[in-house]
Amino acid sequence: MGLNEFKEAVGLLIRMPLLWIPGIAGGVFASVIWLATFSSGAFFSSRLIVIFSLVLLFFITGMLAAIRKNDGSLRVQFDGGLQYYFRVLLPLIVIGFILILVLFLCSIIFALIGIGSDVGLIMSLAFGLMLPTLMLTFFFDTAAVFEDNRVFDSIRRSILVVSEHMLETLGYFVISAVYCAGATFGLMIVWEAILFDKLQPLMEFTEEQKQAFTPEQLIAMIGQDGILITAVVLFIGVLVILPVLMSYKACFYRKISGDAQSGPMTIGEYDSKGRWYKY
Repeated sequence: MGLNEFKEAVGLLIRMPLLWIPGIAGGVFASVIWLATFSSGAFFSSRLIVIFSLVLLFFITGMLAAIRKNDGSLRVQFDGGLQYYFRVLLPLIVIGFILILVLFLCSIIFALIGIGSDVGLIMSLAFGLMLPTLMLTFFFDTAAVFEDNRVFDSIRRSILVVSEHMLETLGYFVISAVYCAGATFGLMIVWEAILFDKLQPLMEFTEEQKQAFTPEQLIAMIGQDGILITAVVLFIGVLVILPVLMSYKACFYRKISGDAQSGPMTIGEYDSKGRWYKY
């Protein structure tokens, strides 16, 4: 399971081209943040990240609502974004708080047992604890939009669906990772081909020079033209990755959620006339 839903997701984007709007918005936001980092500094760009993330969430929520209703019109996406925005935002805040709490507790526990100074070990163990949380709660947004669930119900529903379809979910993550890696690798080749003349001196570097090479030196090497070209490549990257992943997420959840119980089983029995009586 997974490839059929991926094909369905791509088909949705072809059939409803307005579903690409979140990708266009996300690409513009990523490019603006990239350019703002060099023109206004990290302080200003970090504020833009927060603002743009909140705006992008509106577009993504509208996209999920459009897929649910099988209608990719602007009106449906806008109404869906308004209707489900806080049903998606609030669980996201709760999950973020849980992850921060896990990291904080890990740091305290490791400090008490005497390994608080080993930052690498702390981050590795904390990541190992946070990864299952991220995986289990990954479909909270689709649960909120597709099933009209509220904050904790959407998180609980995501945990239920993922736990009952763990192998299929792992396959989903593998396919998503392969697609992201392929798209990123292809764009990197295009980026290097365009900036080949500026990057050519890197080929003459010794191993010691390559190890000492810093991102600041790379930015100075590609120059202002390279920064603009990178912004364009970022736009294209977000454009081709974000809509596909979100559409795939919606199609995959719609498939596996139909096989998962939405709640506890009702216990009862049928009488001789076929009527159901609940205990």
